[in-house]
Amino acid sequence: MAVPAGLRPLVKAVSVLRADDPAAGERQPLVHVPDADTSLIFRTTSAGHGDLLVIGPRTRASYYVGKDIPLCLRLRLRPGVARPLLGVPVSELTDRVVCLGELWGAASDRLEAALMQAGGDHGLILDHLEAALSARPSPDRARGDLVRAAVQALRGRTGRRREPLPAIARHLAVSERHLRTLFAEAVGLPPKRFERIERVRATLALAHANGPRWADLAAAAGYYDQSHMTAEFRTLMGVTPGAFFEGRLPALQPC
Repeated sequence: MAVPAGLRPLVKAVSVLRADDPAAGERQPLVHVPDADTSLIFRTTSAGHGDLLVIGPRTRASYYVGKDIPLCLRLRLRPGVARPLLGVPVSELTDRVVCLGELWGAASDRLEAALMQAGGDHGLILDHLEAALSARPSPDRARGDLVRAAVQALRGRTGRRREPLPAIARHLAVSERHLRTLFAEAVGLPPKRFERIERVRATLALAHANGPRWADLAAAAGYYDQSHMTAEFRTLMGVTPGAFFEGRLPALQPC
């Protein structure tokens, strides 16, 4: 979905996930790939309940049995805004799913009630979320700009490896120690782990777009060689690239 103008300073992407149609037969596995972003989720259940959840950075893939979720709307937060919006360092959310009520208290309960009354109207739901997020403390602009510049530098460019971390810190006019601390608090991950997640995600995107030409994909995603890609992919995804794209996944967990 397009990000509403009022949410763009805080949210980089909005997506709606839809459950499998029960009439279509067996549900597809639900795969959560490693992800360096923090997201705010609103979902409804088949029993008519609603949940507001915060999903922190995810360092490894997880595989679940498909679940009947009529609506699941995801707001992917921009780098540097999660801490002031949520009120905790992002490092406390890494590899966790937290009810927003644990962070916002009664304000989360009021927001959840308003979202349930929206009756699945995506536009109205986003209006309520925009109002709630806009009422939170505003992110520090200078700090946010620094976080986003560091994220961009660490993501690198297709087919090219990024500069060493000390050089990136010098370009940003901060110490390497400050850069590492900033990343841990604002992104929730050390820079090296952030890079590993970004490379695996690039591999997945390139393989879906261009097919599994592994040696070419390894170079395009910034790995030293194909064996480096395979080892890192297995560590983060739980299986080799070949097994993943053939559908040979790890055992599914209850969702």
